[in-house]
Amino acid sequence: MSRSLKKGPFTDPKLLKKIQNLKPGDKTVVKTWSRASVITPEMVGFTFGVHNGKEHVAVNIVENMVGHKLGEFSPTKKFVRHGGRMQKEAEQAAAEEQKKQEAATKETTK
Repeated sequence: MSRSLKKGPFTDPKLLKKIQNLKPGDKTVVKTWSRASVITPEMVGFTFGVHNGKEHVAVNIVENMVGHKLGEFSPTKKFVRHGGRMQKEAEQAAAEEQKKQEAATKETTK
Protein backbone atom coordinates (compact mmCIF):
# COMPACT_ATOMS: atom_id res chain seq x y z
CA MET A 1 0.00 0.00 0.00
CA SER A 2 1.39 3.41 -0.90
CA ARG A 3 1.85 6.32 1.41
CA SER A 4 -0.66 9.18 1.53
CA LEU A 5 0.11 12.08 -0.80
CA LYS A 6 -0.74 14.42 2.06
CA LYS A 7 2.14 13.02 4.12
CA GLY A 8 4.66 13.00 1.29
CA PRO A 9 7.43 10.48 0.60
CA PHE A 10 9.30 8.90 3.52
CA THR A 11 13.07 8.96 3.65
CA ASP A 12 14.92 7.99 6.81
CA PRO A 13 16.37 11.16 8.43
CA LYS A 14 19.55 9.28 9.41
CA LEU A 15 20.05 8.34 5.77
CA LEU A 16 19.69 11.95 4.62
CA LYS A 17 22.18 13.02 7.29
CA LYS A 18 24.72 10.44 6.05
CA ILE A 19 24.32 11.73 2.48
CA GLN A 20 24.88 15.35 3.50
CA ASN A 21 28.20 14.39 5.11
CA LEU A 22 29.47 12.83 1.85
CA LYS A 23 31.02 14.75 -1.02
CA PRO A 24 29.49 14.44 -4.52
CA GLY A 25 31.06 11.58 -6.46
CA ASP A 26 32.29 9.86 -3.29
CA LYS A 27 32.62 6.10 -3.84
CA THR A 28 31.99 5.00 -0.25
CA VAL A 29 29.08 2.61 0.31
CA VAL A 30 26.40 3.95 2.66
CA LYS A 31 24.96 0.98 4.59
CA THR A 32 21.27 1.12 5.40
CA TRP A 33 18.53 -1.12 6.72
CA SER A 34 15.83 1.34 5.66
CA ARG A 35 14.36 -0.46 2.64
CA ALA A 36 11.19 1.68 2.83
CA SER A 37 13.05 4.94 2.16
CA VAL A 38 12.14 6.65 -1.09
CA ILE A 39 15.04 7.59 -3.38
CA THR A 40 15.37 11.37 -3.64
CA PRO A 41 17.34 13.45 -6.19
CA GLU A 42 20.03 14.13 -3.54
CA MET A 43 20.88 10.39 -3.54
CA VAL A 44 21.76 10.23 -7.25
CA GLY A 45 25.37 9.21 -7.82
CA PHE A 46 25.90 7.53 -4.47
CA THR A 47 26.17 3.82 -3.73
CA PHE A 48 24.01 2.34 -0.98
CA GLY A 49 24.38 -1.00 0.75
CA VAL A 50 20.73 -2.02 1.15
CA HIS A 51 20.16 -4.88 3.59
CA ASN A 52 18.20 -7.82 2.20
CA GLY A 53 17.91 -9.74 5.46
CA LYS A 54 21.24 -11.51 5.12
CA GLU A 55 23.75 -9.09 3.61
CA HIS A 56 24.08 -5.58 2.19
CA VAL A 57 23.53 -5.46 -1.56
CA ALA A 58 25.35 -2.60 -3.31
CA VAL A 59 22.92 -0.38 -5.24
CA ASN A 60 24.29 2.45 -7.40
CA ILE A 61 21.62 5.16 -7.62
CA VAL A 62 20.85 6.71 -11.04
CA GLU A 63 18.28 9.29 -12.13
CA ASN A 64 15.68 6.74 -13.25
CA MET A 65 15.43 5.36 -9.69
CA VAL A 66 14.13 8.61 -8.16
CA GLY A 67 10.71 8.00 -6.61
CA HIS A 68 11.26 4.27 -6.10
CA LYS A 69 12.10 2.66 -2.76
CA LEU A 70 15.54 1.31 -1.89
CA GLY A 71 14.15 -2.14 -1.15
CA GLU A 72 13.02 -2.59 -4.75
CA PHE A 73 16.65 -2.95 -5.87
CA SER A 74 17.71 -5.46 -3.19
CA PRO A 75 15.80 -8.74 -3.60
CA THR A 76 15.17 -10.64 -0.38
CA LYS A 77 14.59 -14.06 -1.91
CA LYS A 78 16.99 -16.07 -4.03
CA PHE A 79 15.40 -18.22 -6.74
CA VAL A 80 17.21 -21.54 -6.92
CA ARG A 81 15.27 -23.50 -9.56
CA HIS A 82 12.25 -25.68 -10.07
CA GLY A 83 12.37 -29.42 -10.38
CA GLY A 84 14.23 -32.15 -8.60
CA ARG A 85 15.85 -35.36 -9.78
CA MET A 86 14.12 -35.28 -13.18
CA GLN A 87 15.24 -31.68 -13.78
CA LYS A 88 18.87 -32.57 -12.94
CA GLU A 89 18.81 -35.50 -15.38
CA ALA A 90 17.42 -33.27 -18.13
CA GLU A 91 20.12 -30.66 -17.50
CA GLN A 92 22.87 -33.29 -17.58
CA ALA A 93 21.54 -34.68 -20.87
CA ALA A 94 21.47 -31.17 -22.35
CA ALA A 95 25.04 -30.52 -21.17
CA GLU A 96 26.27 -33.77 -22.74
CA GLU A 97 24.52 -32.92 -26.02
CA GLN A 98 26.16 -29.49 -26.01
CA LYS A 99 29.61 -31.07 -25.47
CA LYS A 100 29.02 -33.38 -28.44
CA GLN A 101 28.06 -30.42 -30.62
CA GLU A 102 31.15 -28.47 -29.56
CA ALA A 103 33.37 -31.47 -30.34
CA ALA A 104 31.73 -31.84 -33.73
CA THR A 105 32.29 -28.17 -34.60
CA LYS A 106 35.94 -28.42 -33.58
CA GLU A 107 36.45 -31.40 -35.89
CA THR A 108 34.82 -29.63 -38.83
CA THR A 109 36.96 -26.50 -38.40
CA LYS A 110 40.25 -28.46 -38.45
